[in-house]
Amino acid sequence: MMLSNRGTTTLKGKRKSRHPMNDFDALPPELRKWVSEAMLPWSAHSVRKSFRKAIAKTGDPQRALEELDALQTTLIAKDSRRIWGAEYPAGPNPS
Repeated sequence: MMLSNRGTTTLKGKRKSRHPMNDFDALPPELRKWVSEAMLPWSAHSVRKSFRKAIAKTGDPQRALEELDALQTTLIAKDSRRIWGAEYPAGPNPS
């Protein structure tokens, strides 16, 4: 695996954006704020796609951001199981 600033992850990485900062700047302000505080390295394209899907589901931008939080939590859990094993973070009970 090639080292990068993404750290160790099993999640797919794609480089398709021609101008990542322009793509980021084109996001709605609330989505730019969410991405800037995200725990995963979201691309502008993927977060826009997920946000639109969440808006279609919820009909509300704030609830859509909550859907993104839930999606990110799911992705982190999935990735951590692949990297550290199914029992992470609790591990076996030593008693």
